[in-house]
This record gives sequence, C-alpha cells and structure tokens, in this order.
Amino acid sequence: MAHPPRNGHFSGHGIAVDVVLFTIQDGTLKALLVKRQRPPYRGAWALPGGMVGPEESVDAAILRELQEETAIGNIYLEQLYTFGEPDRDPRGRVISVAYYALVNWQQFQLKARQRVSEADWFPVKRLPLLAFDHRRIVDYALERLRNKINYTTIGFQLLPRQFTLTELQGAYEVILGQRLDKRNFRRKMLQLGILRGTREFKANGRQRPARLYTFTEPKVVKLQEKGIIVPF
Repeated sequence: MAHPPRNGHFSGHGIAVDVVLFTIQDGTLKALLVKRQRPPYRGAWALPGGMVGPEESVDAAILRELQEETAIGNIYLEQLYTFGEPDRDPRGRVISVAYYALVNWQQFQLKARQRVSEADWFPVKRLPLLAFDHRRIVDYALERLRNKINYTTIGFQLLPRQFTLTELQGAYEVILGQRLDKRNFRRKMLQLGILRGTREFKANGRQRPARLYTFTEPKVVKLQEKGIIVPF
C-alpha cells in the first residue's frame, strides 16, 4: 500500500481524510480527538485523519489513518462532506473528505499510536481549540447526526449488544439535547419491529429490573419505511 509523505510537505493539491467519531460516555455525547506530534499545529488536538496516499481510495485512507492513530478498526464510516476552503491548511491547498460514525466506546481499547501523543474522548459541548477547520467539521457532523437520528435507527450504534429501553431513549435524548416522552418513545420504537426482547433483565436499583433488548436489523433502518412519524 502506498502511504502519503510523512514529512508534512507536498506540492500542488493534497487530499486529506478526517473522521468524527461520536460516542456516549457517562451520559454525555463525546467526540474522539488526537493530539498531534508533528507540524502544523504540533501539540494541538485534532480529529483523527491524514493525507491520502497516491494509490489509495479515500475510504481506504481513513480506515488506515484511524487504525494507525487510535487502534480503532472494523467500524462502519459514513462520508459526511468535503471541506475545501483555500486556506484551511497552512501547508498548501488541501481538500478534506470528512467522515463520521457512532460507536460504543466500551467495544474499543483506545490507544494513541503513530503521529499522535494522546487520544481521548471529549464532550462535544466542551471541545478544546482544534487544529485546522476541525471544529467546523465536528459541528457539521453533529448537525447531520441530529437530523439523521430523527429518521433512521443510527442511534442504535451507540449501544451495547443488549440494552434497556431506558438506555435507548437516553441515547436519543443526549444526541437531540432534549427530553422525550417515555411512553410515546417506547411505543414507537416497539412498533418498528426491529427490537427483540430477551429473557434477561438488568438490575435497576430499587425499581423493577428492566428487560434487555437486542437490535434485529444488521443495518440502519429508515423510520419512514416502518411507518413511524418523527420526532418522537
């Protein structure tokens, strides 16, 4: 596989890839950031990503960069948008193809690797100053996520394999930034026909144990196709 130059310099136009990974941790929506070890913006926090090699596709490049920098792999990424402001990179004319994804942070062992000194999850409401135009990319991804969660089941990707309906509703509330009616949310979710109740229950303090559910569809489902009217 051909890799891009590692000296941080290139001539002409360059193509980069960046990714916004969202997760919910301690009831807070967070994004994955890495601390850069090389210029430009040495020591600054940024999104995982880098330059596309001359013989790479952008899809292959972002998977490679994510694996090299954070040890995260084997996830489904969705292309977000192409950012191409002339001055977005001090090294020259660089166009960034951005991606985003939702992950359950407990399923990965986060590890800072090549070209980054740290990797960590940050609350999207309290992000540090970011390199390049990465704050704009995060904001764009968050807007896309909030729109998409209203008409698809993308929010399920944040959950463990088995989850309670309360945990599912909590994920939607964290992303949307608003409270949802419990009875209405559960009724509509169960109408989808894509949740299967298990025989297992989760302890819930002094309250009655909550039934655990699993998601029966292998991919994101459009709610309109199931006859569900949103918002919840």
